Amino acid sequence: MASFLLCAHPITGHVNPGLVLARELVDRGHEVRFYTGQKFESKVDAAGAKFEPMTAAPDYDDRDYDEAFPGRGALKGISQIKFDFRKIFIEPVPGQISDLREILSRFPATVVSDPGFAGAKLMYELGELDSWAVFNISVLGLPSADVPPFGLGQLPDYSPLGRWKNKALTFVAQNLVFRSVNKVMNKIRAEVGLKPEPFSMFASPMLHLQPSVPGLEYPRNDLPASVHFVGPLLPTLSADVELPQWWDEVMHSVKPVVIVTQGTVATGIDELIIPALDALSDLDVLVVATVDPDLLSGELPANARATTFVPFDKIMSKAAVLVTNGGYGGVMFALSHGVPVVCGGTTEDKPEVGNRIAFSGVGVNLKTNRPTTKAIRDAVQTALTDGDISTNVEKIADRLSNYDGPRLAVTLLEELAETKRPVLRGEGQIDWAPRR
Repeated sequence: MASFLLCAHPITGHVNPGLVLARELVDRGHEVRFYTGQKFESKVDAAGAKFEPMTAAPDYDDRDYDEAFPGRGALKGISQIKFDFRKIFIEPVPGQISDLREILSRFPATVVSDPGFAGAKLMYELGELDSWAVFNISVLGLPSADVPPFGLGQLPDYSPLGRWKNKALTFVAQNLVFRSVNKVMNKIRAEVGLKPEPFSMFASPMLHLQPSVPGLEYPRNDLPASVHFVGPLLPTLSADVELPQWWDEVMHSVKPVVIVTQGTVATGIDELIIPALDALSDLDVLVVATVDPDLLSGELPANARATTFVPFDKIMSKAAVLVTNGGYGGVMFALSHGVPVVCGGTTEDKPEVGNRIAFSGVGVNLKTNRPTTKAIRDAVQTALTDGDISTNVEKIADRLSNYDGPRLAVTLLEELAETKRPVLRGEGQIDWAPRR
């Protein structure tokens, strides 16, 4: 039996994949503790792990970022991404290090963190962690000569000119766009005795778990050997959930079921929910929107149903299209069930998610968080009828079905815990196909 300490920011999309790992580790007889926000204590308990609270690091409720981080709501695009890097992922680092040192003093363990949990990264660099893994919670955002820098929302160009452009964009991103972000990061690094280094989503050189398959990512020739594609880490959401009265209607619908969701962070319903309800009101589909019906002014369209929460693990078997602002977990639920995706999001990692959807040909990227009703209607009709999208989604779903994410991820974690040495991929080219 080994000991594992999982660490995640108190954000639903960060915690949920960690809970999948925690449950699998516990089921295989390991001792597991989970360091995250108080909001998730009951979920940690339900996974069989022991909850470790954030004491020195700031805790907050990700359902209201504006309250937790005043001023964020007024920012858009790159300005908001820079704000998030500073306030959410960098400034908490000293508190994270303090908390982790205290926990590890009484519970020596292999540390497994989310990809923005820089406190663990700095402790590894300081030599305080003998085994450290990262479980990613989104697209591959690692630096590469083959792809543009993460956060700029740029599609890759594999020509010689494109590689030069990537190099130029990386310089611009590090020295101009994210200069203020790097300044904050390097101040903290200097305080603990580390050299300057640009802030980015990072991989552990010991083990990095990517919860997807190569066909959903930009091909790259310089992927670190510690990165392993393990397939989706999808939580079980349907346990103890009270289903709405109209649930059987959805389960037995002969019309295509279109799910519309804005996730847990970007929740302004006038951005995607309301335009989508309007856009789809005259189509021969059944719309399920994840929104509190009391927040909607007026009556729902006759072909729409609304509820605050929909268990994706139940409803995706009936879905024909997912309309989303680009939350990675929801997208992976959809693709795992062979459901094409229409994406409209510009905050957090969502531009990058939308670009992967377009690049792999599994849906439509609207490239805005405020799409017009016409744009949504056209995108949904395309997702329902386009043969190329259908073929690509089928290929990706088939490939995802060949991965048992929790089992494969935990097998790799067990090897790391036992050997305390990097767990590296074997020789051979990664099969990035299928691609359009």
